[in-house]
Amino acid sequence: MAFFKVEGKRRLSGEIRVAGNKNEALPLVAATLVTGKRSILTNVPAIGDVEGMLTIARAVGADVSKIENNRLEINSFNVISSSLPLELSRKIRGSILFASALLVRLGEVRFPQPGGDRIGRRRIDTHFLVFEKLGATISTERKLSDDGEDCLTYVISAPNGLVGADIYLDEASVTGTENAIIAAAGARGTTKITNAACEPHVQGLCHYLELAGVKIEGIGSNILTIHGVEEFSEVEEHQIGCDYIEAGSFISLAACTNSDLTITHVETDVMRMVLFQFERLGIKCYVDREHNRIHIPDNQPLVMRQDLGGAIPRIEDAPWPGFPADLMSIMLIAATQSRGTCMIHQKMFESRLFFTDQLMNMGAQIILCDPHRAVIVGPAKLFSARISSPDIRAGMALLIAALSADGESRIHNIDQIDRGYERIDERLKALGANIVRCE
Repeated sequence: MAFFKVEGKRRLSGEIRVAGNKNEALPLVAATLVTGKRSILTNVPAIGDVEGMLTIARAVGADVSKIENNRLEINSFNVISSSLPLELSRKIRGSILFASALLVRLGEVRFPQPGGDRIGRRRIDTHFLVFEKLGATISTERKLSDDGEDCLTYVISAPNGLVGADIYLDEASVTGTENAIIAAAGARGTTKITNAACEPHVQGLCHYLELAGVKIEGIGSNILTIHGVEEFSEVEEHQIGCDYIEAGSFISLAACTNSDLTITHVETDVMRMVLFQFERLGIKCYVDREHNRIHIPDNQPLVMRQDLGGAIPRIEDAPWPGFPADLMSIMLIAATQSRGTCMIHQKMFESRLFFTDQLMNMGAQIILCDPHRAVIVGPAKLFSARISSPDIRAGMALLIAALSADGESRIHNIDQIDRGYERIDERLKALGANIVRCE
């Protein structure tokens, strides 16, 4: 199994470009299948999760090119299979997004419980609420995996097609909203979705479907009105937005390693809450909106800003436009290097903070209060260790810790990092990092 050897305590410098948004790329790959036409996507991140989604698209009959210069072409005219491949789908949570497209195209879809990061229970009830509201029926069956495991498979049927409806989501689920949007785009009539998620990647999906001929009202709000179409258009080019989670990761990297970094190709308007929370840790970022750049200077005196009355600051995640849950692990490692005390309150997933035991073994001063809350006291001197990446974001946080620590660290299970960060070792080497990928 591949691992990283990382020599810490090196100051980095230079420019690093933000890749395309992983969380937009995954639903777009699924959405191309609903059109039955050719679509060209640009600024596509060449990462593990995207490659996994493309493999599934090929398995159901789509003609998919290789990602070259972050450009991708998908022709979904020949999609013929309504069954998602079991082993692949169980590895990627985004695989559930194919359900809506195949349901529209073929009138039926079979898929297993989707996989993804093991960060706690991730309910899919909202997806079934959507499909039932649009007129589909749901049943289950059992299938054996390649290793003989008995797996539950969901069967969703709509042989007469989907019909637009007034849908109130029971939670503002991002993937639930995305499945609702794709299904509504191919349903007869108009669909109204209330309590919809409105993150930038959800907006990107809507803009792609607009290029495909779908009229959508309320983009960027929590109420979407989607007018379904019978015939979609080819999409000559849709550019995926910047990965603001990656941009936040690089801000934390610069602060923890006391480096002078400039992050380029950033949509600065989507970074406002992220920058605000980093400022609470004493990390000052200089935003160049005209050129879509963020500069983080070195030699910053990282001191946490107390709340009014000297209260300990609490950083918590929230639906857009609040602070994104995917950056909580990244924010936590930054807090270990800032003077003061703060609480990280990760509300959504009950296992996301469990990686903190590895940081504590490296010298971080962290009290894990419960599965959702951790108190961090900084700054902490970090030491090298052998560590393992449990999920994408925790993996990046551990990589930042290794780059900040004294000595040489080894990071195992780096496939998790590769799922979300494109060629991260090569890009960090270009900044001066001593990181080696070992087989």
